[in-house]
Amino acid sequence: MDEQAVTVVVTRRVRRGCEPRYQQWLERLINDASLLPGFVGAHVQPPGPGEAPVYTSVFRFDNVEHLRGFESSELRRRALAEVTELVEEDAVWRRFTGLELWFTPPAGTVVPQPSRFRMALVMIAVVYGLVLSIGALVSWALAAVPGPVRLLITISLEVFLMTYVLMPRLTRWLARWIYPEKETT
Repeated sequence: MDEQAVTVVVTRRVRRGCEPRYQQWLERLINDASLLPGFVGAHVQPPGPGEAPVYTSVFRFDNVEHLRGFESSELRRRALAEVTELVEEDAVWRRFTGLELWFTPPAGTVVPQPSRFRMALVMIAVVYGLVLSIGALVSWALAAVPGPVRLLITISLEVFLMTYVLMPRLTRWLARWIYPEKETT
């Protein structure tokens, strides 16, 4: 059995006016799924005010086998039959098993999974560079600030830079290396 945790991101466009019923349906689904083996948790991101009624749900399982158990369960079959009248189109499912949540494949790339080893190397290089540079800069600039506060500022800057600046660019620049032509595991 593959023991690596797996995350599934599900996006659904809900019919206008059906949002409260959809939210109740989703809450029931999450409560029922929480009783299944390997369920780790779920998070729902509803649309913001004035946005299209698109809901993003994140489900986490401790391994792929337990996710497959959920995907083939009677519980899920019943839930999908119930939701059809509440949504405009089929859901979009994306499955992630590791660091690829940080990496976006180049447009038109159909690769089941990027190389875990290569993703790890890129992450190590980025984290190492950020820890050295941002840590030193924050320590120098905020020497009078207590250590735990400096650490929080350092981590916040590093995560922000990784998420919005470095990883999107590095993913594009290194796409051919991260996403080799042949399938990776």
